[in-house]
Amino acid sequence: KMHKISFDLSLDDISKIEGNAAVNVTVRDGKVSDLRFQVTGYRRFYTQAVQGKPIAAVPQHLARICGTCSNAHLLCSIQSIEHALKVVPSEQTKLLRRLVVDGLMIRDHALHLYVFSLPDLFEKDSLLDFDEQDKTQHQLLHDTFDVKSIGNDLSNAFGGRSVHAIYPTIGGFLQIPSTQDTQSLLPKLANIREAVLRLIDVFAACAFHQEDRDTIFFALDAKDQYSFLEGNLATSDGTIVPAPEFRKHLERVVIPYSQASGFSFIGKRPMVGALARMNLHAHSLHPKTKESVKNLLNKFPSSNIFDNNLAQAIEILHCVDEAYDILNSHSFHLETPIKPEILDGIGIGVVEAPRGTLYHQVTVEKAKVTASEVIVPTGQNQISIEQNLKNCVEQHIDMEKKKLELEMEKVVRAYDPCMSCATHFLKVKWK
Repeated sequence: KMHKISFDLSLDDISKIEGNAAVNVTVRDGKVSDLRFQVTGYRRFYTQAVQGKPIAAVPQHLARICGTCSNAHLLCSIQSIEHALKVVPSEQTKLLRRLVVDGLMIRDHALHLYVFSLPDLFEKDSLLDFDEQDKTQHQLLHDTFDVKSIGNDLSNAFGGRSVHAIYPTIGGFLQIPSTQDTQSLLPKLANIREAVLRLIDVFAACAFHQEDRDTIFFALDAKDQYSFLEGNLATSDGTIVPAPEFRKHLERVVIPYSQASGFSFIGKRPMVGALARMNLHAHSLHPKTKESVKNLLNKFPSSNIFDNNLAQAIEILHCVDEAYDILNSHSFHLETPIKPEILDGIGIGVVEAPRGTLYHQVTVEKAKVTASEVIVPTGQNQISIEQNLKNCVEQHIDMEKKKLELEMEKVVRAYDPCMSCATHFLKVKWK
């Protein structure tokens, strides 16, 4: 029988996430009377700072929103400007951008899974606490650096840097790697599969569970391709939204105690990210990936938010297999970036960042940006994070406080939130 207990609990700094967040909980008579999930990073005004800047400078500027998923912002900003000025990238440019995203997904998911989430599974505070004498922990510790390294190698080759890539630009790429450099990646990609499969097995066996049947999942849908860069928005209730109309279906929700806006989607509480993508599009995974994880695909669609971790691990494998296929079947040559023929317009970019659907809108006048809006995945997930924290507390209401704090941190980490992204565009109305 649930005890009619009352307590207050504050997590002032949640560990092993990107950026800063806090949770304040009030429990009275065995019920959560108030819970506040706060994104606590300072506002950063990126969308104001780009106003008046020439279009060529804006993607690199907006990439600085984040130090981990910077290349998602870079490509989304490029896409928004191309849409505004009716620039259609070449097929080679589309392939090269896919390789940049594959590198981003591998590196970013690996950071979250190995460094942030894996310690929870082994009841460790940090990856540094793993036991080198334990065969499994020893292997996973070394896999961490090997898998992240492959993501960095792809990002360096096709982006010019692992973060804040310098090769992608409006209308194409400023530079591409040599054939020798691209071919040297093939054995590395082939050899890393074993490590990624080990990671998938670890998260497939994870018993963490937090059911959420009231959220709506959405992600880009390119029909027969597991796409991070193109398509319309598909939702778990069967709605299809053209990507340029995405913003019309998002409703900003002011959260006065947080430095980031929340959002509802078609009036419902959304979740975006790897779990949403797998729930909607697991059938479109790379064929080799599907064959390797065929015994796990019946887990999806899933309403257990912790399956976001498993979905990320499977996406790493998909990106490894996709990158190998592209490199094995294509050669690249330097193309002159396509120059815009018009210099005014309003454009929208929608891509799948590691943490979910990312939206950029830009207004261009005489080749300069006059207005910009950015909506990030963590903002869209914020209301669901808060609701699932409340559910977690109520399920574990009798738990000793330190253990309850850990359970709450696990829930937040399951979403892989990026607070740096979430705090840059918002004006808070404090009461």
